[in-house]
This record gives sequence, structure tokens and C-alpha cells, in this order.
Amino acid sequence: MAASETARAVTLREVTAATVRTICRLDVSPTQQGLVAPNAVSMAEAYFEPAAWFRGIYAGDDPVGFAMLYDPTRTPAPEDCATCYLWRFMIDARHQRRGYGAAALAQLIAHARTLAGVRSFALSYVPAADNPRDFYARFGFAESGEMDEDEVVMRLALVADAR
Repeated sequence: MAASETARAVTLREVTAATVRTICRLDVSPTQQGLVAPNAVSMAEAYFEPAAWFRGIYAGDDPVGFAMLYDPTRTPAPEDCATCYLWRFMIDARHQRRGYGAAALAQLIAHARTLAGVRSFALSYVPAADNPRDFYARFGFAESGEMDEDEVVMRLALVADAR
């Protein structure tokens, strides 16, 4: 599949009662275990965090991944209303290296750009083998010098003067 076909085929869809079990069964490769929480844990956390926004990642009609943002516009008094965070992001091991992650991340960045008052997009990764640092760097994310517990924080300015 050509890159342009992949980008068109990938969509972000709400997780519903009909799709939740399928999304929960998606999993990363054994070498990536511990780099991202299981989707079921992510969705459970989302139900207790008003700023959580999550979607299944689909290639055509096939679920291939999961993404969750901390969207500060969804809560009345966020600590940091200028930053959207990529809280969770995964592509199922059987669907990796097909361009689905890149297409989904591009859509997530575009979505973050539509959020009122949001000026930067942040994420973090575990500094271990098989981490996604280089993948995120291809989209313009740069290490910020910050740590979130044991994870390295990367940031992407969504507007010219954002930090």
C-alpha cells in the first residue's frame, strides 16, 4: 500500500460497546511490553480523567491501534491549558511498519492544532530498547530536557512561538 493510500485509509474512531473488546485485544510486540500500558488500562484511566480523549486507530475497517490524549480543553481548570499530551499511543504488533502509526500521529497532531488555546503537543517515552523516540522525532518532536517520572518528555510547538 502506498503512503498516500495508507494515510487515506487510517481513521481515528470512537471506541464503542461493540468495539471495546477488539481494541483491548490489540497488543504491542514482546520487546515493546512495558513501553505502553495495555489498552484496557488506558480506557479505565480515561473514565476517571475528564481531559481524556481516546480513539481506536483503524486501517479501513480493521482496528490496528489505540491513541489517547490529555486534552486540556475538556476540563474546566487544567494545570496547563496550553499543552495537549499524547498520553497513550500504540499500533498492534501485527500491523506495525505499514505506515498506520505515522498516519494516525499526523491526524492526532492535526486534531491538537484545532484545540482552542493549545500551543504545544507533548509526549513521553521510556528510554529503553525499541522505544519510539526516532519515530516521534520524524514529526518534529524534540526532547525538552524534562522527565515525567522515568520517561523522557518530547514536545512539538503547534504555533510559531510555543515552547
